Amino acid sequence: MEGLSSLDTLQALSTLLSPSPESDDEDSSSVQSTARMGPGQIGPARAQQKKVPPVPPVPPKNSKEIWSAEEVAEGSQFDDIMDPRPQPEYEVMLQQSVGTEDVFLGMSRKNPSSACCERILVRIKLPDTKMADVVLDVRETFLDLRAPNYKLGLHLPHPVHSEEGRARFVSERGELEVSLPTKRPLDCINL
Repeated sequence: MEGLSSLDTLQALSTLLSPSPESDDEDSSSVQSTARMGPGQIGPARAQQKKVPPVPPVPPKNSKEIWSAEEVAEGSQFDDIMDPRPQPEYEVMLQQSVGTEDVFLGMSRKNPSSACCERILVRIKLPDTKMADVVLDVRETFLDLRAPNYKLGLHLPHPVHSEEGRARFVSERGELEVSLPTKRPLDCINL
């Protein structure tokens, strides 16, 4: 331990770490300006980049098509501008199941946002319409309703499980209630 703390050793270490000002001038004068390193010279040398020829665009199957099937919004095939039937009154409600532990204690991490909702309820008013006359088609993001006096093409606010939905016609009010479970991105987590 004696050799590490001696005065000579500390002075030698000091001269190594802080060279004298005259030695800086000697070093910089002997080196040419083109030989100095810049930020581009740090690290391993770059490999030569191969030029990749551009990929030619794939021509569409039908030269008159301007959109592919993926680019067209779901349900647009049901839009008929020439159809004179009016759109019925409707309302869209988001539902979630909450218990006392959610309301008072906030234990399940549910909040009032639409991301925590489990079902979409669509109420459609169809006065003077019979249940047998209603044709309902539900897709993942689109609800299509056709009746003799009304038509409705509704883009849903969230994707739904269309096969698991329920519909109920309330003849006293002339109203169709469609309840659809939503597809949430984190369905496996109990939100």
